Amino acid sequence: MIARLPVTMALSALLASATDTPVGRGRKPANANPPYHLLQAVSAQTSGAPFTDLNEDITLVYQITSISGPDPKRPDSHGVADQVEWMADKVRTAILGRDPATGLWLHPLVVPGAKVIGRSLDTEPGGSSDPADAIMSYVQRFELVLTSA
Repeated sequence: MIARLPVTMALSALLASATDTPVGRGRKPANANPPYHLLQAVSAQTSGAPFTDLNEDITLVYQITSISGPDPKRPDSHGVADQVEWMADKVRTAILGRDPATGLWLHPLVVPGAKVIGRSLDTEPGGSSDPADAIMSYVQRFELVLTSA
């Protein structure tokens, strides 16, 4: 069986490292002001061998919400669409980016006991609708397919 927690921890570490932005798992990162990302586990689906078999595959969907915000040095500032879209681009590159020369992932997702065999953008609802909001968000869902190593 492929446990979800190691995948979540590996994805959280990958996002923080590749985007150079704090990542909170289901809530605001401790002691962080925007910008930051929120990572949430959404769904799981097994395929292949029965669930009790150690050789099944699993598809996990994660939602990543990019949160932009005001510049702490400028009290009258607010989050802007450009910032949140730039953050979403960094997330997309972190998860889906490949080296054109080798075809390998730019950022490996290392999970003990499992191998990531697929990554894709599941859905991208986009940004919050009101650019006058002090904090804006941008939502993306990614699908990861893993098999037992």
